[in-house]
Amino acid sequence: MKRTAGQDRSITANWRPATRAIRGGTWRSEMGETSEALFLTSGYSYDDAETVAARFRGEDSGMTYSRLQNPTVQMLEERIALLEGAEACRTQATGMAAMTAALLCQLSAGDHIVAAKAAFGSCRWLIDSLCPRFGIETTVIDARDNHAWEAAIRPNTKVFFFETPANPTMDIVDLAFVCGLAKAHGITTVVDNAFCTSALQRPLEFGADVVAYSATKLMDGQGRVLAGAVCGSAEFINDKLLPFQRNTGPNLSPFNAWVVLKGLETLDLRVQRQSENAMKVGKFVESRVPKILHPGLASHPQHNLAMSQMAACGSIFSLVLDGGRAQAHALLDALTLVDISNNIGDSRSLMCHPASTTHHSVGPEARADMGVAEGMLRLNVGLEDPQDVIEDLDRALTAAGL
Repeated sequence: MKRTAGQDRSITANWRPATRAIRGGTWRSEMGETSEALFLTSGYSYDDAETVAARFRGEDSGMTYSRLQNPTVQMLEERIALLEGAEACRTQATGMAAMTAALLCQLSAGDHIVAAKAAFGSCRWLIDSLCPRFGIETTVIDARDNHAWEAAIRPNTKVFFFETPANPTMDIVDLAFVCGLAKAHGITTVVDNAFCTSALQRPLEFGADVVAYSATKLMDGQGRVLAGAVCGSAEFINDKLLPFQRNTGPNLSPFNAWVVLKGLETLDLRVQRQSENAMKVGKFVESRVPKILHPGLASHPQHNLAMSQMAACGSIFSLVLDGGRAQAHALLDALTLVDISNNIGDSRSLMCHPASTTHHSVGPEARADMGVAEGMLRLNVGLEDPQDVIEDLDRALTAAGL
């Protein structure tokens, strides 16, 4: 295959994000295709025995096996790294594979993690259940409290782990402070940036070491495939993550990589429009419900911090009803346009009840501590006309007694 200008860092360094999303990481075969080629192969053949031996020794840059390299997957990895401003990226089969790999590749028994208590349910399971089984100590804190991060540091603390905005409470973490604190203590910061992507927020610019993604969400953007990604320095990706990944195998399929490549081409356009739509819908919802958690609205307690870190508000926000689970379910059941779904980042508007779906597994006590109330609903605002979404919510809110 022939590498295009999209592979030359001296050229891509001057490209702006929109250009990188279209051109970055593009390879072309002898056929000269304009769109990225889809390489559905598990293995590769070689001209001679010494060639394959050299590749396994790391002396030849060619492909050896699709658990290690695949042209379509590698194009996606290079494009995500360019968009993120990272030296390197490795993709994984799912977002949770990315979170698991980003943590376990660098931790051992006796190490300590400080993590945000407000997090996606499966991320809390990693911290609360999986890591302790392997002798990794964990502490969960209110990540909005800068002093809590410092107070939780121990001599064996190796990782800070959090998402911002948090799922579904929309808590905001002060990236510059927390990442700076981590660097001062030799701690690696792992940030889940799935709610924003590089289109809205680039944690590496605030000092983060590792950025992890569910590319299933906004990167694909149309609810088609599962995918994950981890970005960071070349040293972290190649020396820590790659040995873990090549031997445990949470790899992304070439087809899913190709779909996400197509999604990245429209990422900025989608995220900006969905953010605009979410502001319009959020302003309406704010007038009808007891509580809304929307980082783009002045009513959010961390609005100023959010807007200092994010280029726009994003497509996702939460609302809390006084009538608990019964009223929340009644609202969901009355929707006709917005789908009941636990996915986010989709071009379609979606709503779910976190306490009975995404955070069901963490249990009622943990949910209460995280702020996931029984009356909370999470809304992903899509690309439909926002007025149609507002009218659907208006009918559903009325049906739910609001």
